[in-house]
Amino acid sequence: MSAESDWSCDANDAVQITMVQPDQEKPKTLSGFHPAFTYPIFGEEEQIFGYKGLIIRLRFAAHNLRPHVHVSYDEKFSAVEDTAPVDITKALKEFLPEEAFSSLPEFESAVQEEDAKDFVPPGEMVHSYSLRGRNYEIWAASLADPQVQLLLNRVQIMVSFYIEGGLPLTTDDPEWTLERWTVYFVYEKVEPPTPTASAYSIVGYATTYRLWFYQRDQSEKPTPKDDPFPLPEPIRPGELPSRLRIAQFLIIPSHQGTGHGINLYNTIHKACFNDPTIRELTVEDPNESFDVLRDSADYHILRPEFLKNSININPDPWSDSSKKTRRVPTSSLLPIQSLNNIRTTYKIEPTQFAHIQEMFLLGQIPLKNRRKGGANMSRLLIKKHRADDPNDRRYYWWRMLTKQRLYKRSRDVLIQLKMSERHHALDETVTNVEEGYEQLFGFFDEREERLKAQKEDADASSNRDQRAKRKFTVEDDEEEDEEESVAAKRPKA
Repeated sequence: MSAESDWSCDANDAVQITMVQPDQEKPKTLSGFHPAFTYPIFGEEEQIFGYKGLIIRLRFAAHNLRPHVHVSYDEKFSAVEDTAPVDITKALKEFLPEEAFSSLPEFESAVQEEDAKDFVPPGEMVHSYSLRGRNYEIWAASLADPQVQLLLNRVQIMVSFYIEGGLPLTTDDPEWTLERWTVYFVYEKVEPPTPTASAYSIVGYATTYRLWFYQRDQSEKPTPKDDPFPLPEPIRPGELPSRLRIAQFLIIPSHQGTGHGINLYNTIHKACFNDPTIRELTVEDPNESFDVLRDSADYHILRPEFLKNSININPDPWSDSSKKTRRVPTSSLLPIQSLNNIRTTYKIEPTQFAHIQEMFLLGQIPLKNRRKGGANMSRLLIKKHRADDPNDRRYYWWRMLTKQRLYKRSRDVLIQLKMSERHHALDETVTNVEEGYEQLFGFFDEREERLKAQKEDADASSNRDQRAKRKFTVEDDEEEDEEESVAAKRPKA
């Protein structure tokens, strides 16, 4: 091991993030975790040179997200010519506001301040929900709100820590630009440990922005208009037809895997659905984990509509053999108009909708007729659309429809291959896509079982509460008058 490596440490291990809350004498820690990435701050290797026993403690007040950073170490390397320890403070100053570098007593005093109890997230509370007996709220506000800018500037280092390739937002843009952005904050509503503490504790947040959506009314003939320029009244971004795009989406590690992401996504989708100026909901460069979350949410949004409209693959698209062609008869296989109506109603972006539609159609085919259930693929390749079982024919046409989508997406690459190589590549890719859908079905089933168990637990708890209340009522009625004041002070079940 080289001497230089003795003075290097893993930046992801060195950074320790904690959420703190006011307590009796000084802030107490609610949760702690390490970043997933630090390369935007400390370089591609995610190594910090020049220290032994390095700890970078980054604390956030759980309610208003005020940050504080404290660096400690056992030994520091003495600079030799051009070789010097990493300037940690300088590196972090590009990602944290100046207040993060105040003294620890200043930070603790700010967290413990008495007006913390009055903190309420900015904007409007747009959704509330309960998970495992704990209560949560989602608040939405414009980025033009100075309070939102303050919170976002304090916490944006999390984008670099947890969203690969993510970039912090610029909050000093002109107001009309900031108005395009809406920020959603997820908070847990907690019982504060002291009368001066806040009831709110951060869970995560997301940012969305509007993109102008050009859609000319085909029924109108374009005509020039002699409107004054500039317009006497400025046009606000919220008044224009738009696509809504999710830019950043983050649930902090201590709250991941418990359903907050689904609740946040569904809240954003509902806002999009209810806004007549928004045409589609899109996502900016989603990673694999977000894709799974989005697929799960969209599938559960669209599945009831697909079932209500009896969406399925027509196993016999060619009623007359003379009409057979070499092309996939998409318009005869699927109710195109109904699907388009569902897509536009629920404002799902076309590629994502096709993906969810494809998954749903596969799920409508019985398992025994699919590859996972042991379908005879060799016989299917021979029989094709002439298979005896209509579900075998549906499965054949499902694979053909999926190949058609994949070919359109990757046509420029595929046309460079020989025909046999092209078929082989498409077959392999369809199989991979199908295996991915089967994994998602397993994930959906687990989620349904989990939600069912949670509902049963909640119902059982409610029943116990009702029995306890009835018991208390009977006891209170039987007690003497002088005991009534005592009974009234008992904790309720």
